[in-house]
Amino acid sequence: MSTERTVLGIVAGLAIGSALGILFAPEKGTTTRRKLTKKSERYVEDLGDKFNEFIEGITDRFEAVKKEAVRMAENGKAKMAELEASGKAKMAELEANGRAKMADLESAKK
Repeated sequence: MSTERTVLGIVAGLAIGSALGILFAPEKGTTTRRKLTKKSERYVEDLGDKFNEFIEGITDRFEAVKKEAVRMAENGKAKMAELEASGKAKMAELEANGRAKMADLESAKK
């Protein structure tokens, strides 16, 4: 939202400055037009620079978010592997306990 306002302010400033420059120009028309052309070129360059800075900022933020997402995904995978290993160990323990109980019951029957 603030970038839109900045761009709108620059464009409005260009228009108002150009109009006032033409209305109150003490010089010949060719000189005034040359000055206006040079000023408008500078404004266009400034606007291009601001736009490039804006794009670079967005790109940097995107890359930071992307890195964080990759880091979080890797951490999630590691935690899942830990949980899987822990679950398998617990299942093996329960299976061993169950077999021991079954063996106890079998021996108690005899």
